[in-house]
Amino acid sequence: MRSRQSILEMFATFLQFESERLNGWVYDAKLHRSIQYLLLQIPQTQNSENFWAIYWHKAWQTQSNSLALGHLSAYLQETCYWAVKRTIPQFASVQSSLADCFQIAIAQVPKILKGCDPNQKASLKSYSNVAFGNIIRDALRQQQEIDYANDWALLLKLSRKRLQEALQNAGVTDEIIARYLLAWKCFTDGYILSKSPGVRKLQKPDQDTWDIITQIYNRERLTLKNPGTECTPETLEKWLLFSAKHARAYLYPVVSSLNLPKLGQTEGELQDDLPDNTHESLLASIIAEEEAETQKNQQIEIHNLLVATLAKLTPQAQQLLQLYYQQALTQQQIAQQLQIQQYQVSRQLSKARESLLLAITKWSQETAHISPTSNVVKYISIVLEEWLQNYFRNLESHSSEEK
Repeated sequence: MRSRQSILEMFATFLQFESERLNGWVYDAKLHRSIQYLLLQIPQTQNSENFWAIYWHKAWQTQSNSLALGHLSAYLQETCYWAVKRTIPQFASVQSSLADCFQIAIAQVPKILKGCDPNQKASLKSYSNVAFGNIIRDALRQQQEIDYANDWALLLKLSRKRLQEALQNAGVTDEIIARYLLAWKCFTDGYILSKSPGVRKLQKPDQDTWDIITQIYNRERLTLKNPGTECTPETLEKWLLFSAKHARAYLYPVVSSLNLPKLGQTEGELQDDLPDNTHESLLASIIAEEEAETQKNQQIEIHNLLVATLAKLTPQAQQLLQLYYQQALTQQQIAQQLQIQQYQVSRQLSKARESLLLAITKWSQETAHISPTSNVVKYISIVLEEWLQNYFRNLESHSSEEK
């Protein structure tokens, strides 16, 4: 199998099987248009496989998004294929083909996405590689048990919860489900009571066993909210076979591919109808998050820069700033306390602010590439004043807590 190289291929192509044999990659038109559009919007991600895996995983998490699921299903095609190919030989007799097993595994992509966080250490691919293997092993074990078990053996193996889920999945009403569950319980109790010693094969109940099951049901039916009339063995057998049929279908469902043609149409596939409504909103969300993160990092850098610049000021300048911003003294009060002239206080405060302002302006020009126009300097000066007030106010609160 040829490995896919480009982002366009990774997120818009699917494996194609013909006569149970692999026949290469085929593009999905809708997904191709989708990823092509986004690559034009953010071209720097042309080779960033992990970026797009996280991007679409986030889309799938934040919205009920079929388009995101389509992209991620395409992305995990190779991982799923090799996991299935590696797992099948572990079973001595497998009725399903490689293509069938592949469809069973790839259908569980939503379950895998729910359990994986690609932002953490494990990438989506590495997590999926293990998950696909577990999924197909469980499915094959279950398939073998179901294939080898007849209806009566299957009913005896079932739990009440599984049978209830199967009947609910089949659209049976709660009232009927209650009767079928009681019939199943009576069947399991009656079958065990009437089973002959030494008989290992689970077969259809004989007439005597049916009579015991029927007696138990007609006695226990009075516990139901709507007991109904008494049942015959034929009715109970019909109910139990119905339950077994839907339990088998529920435990081992038929998997349909999104690449199947539309019913009654000569062109188009099922996934052509997937909605596409996330481009602008998701892209804007990604950009906004990146900008917020950048802004947060810049604020941390500026804070550390100002703290370092403060430490380099003369002890007297640091004292003046502390008296002015932390103790909220006026320039006149500071002059009286330090026994200097007020104009000296004003001059030294201005000089200290200028040192801090110069440090920020230089950082803005070199790091953020912002030209120091008069308006920019004015804005920075306002921001600096706010920072000084907050910084010394926090110092004061920390000092109070320590005391």
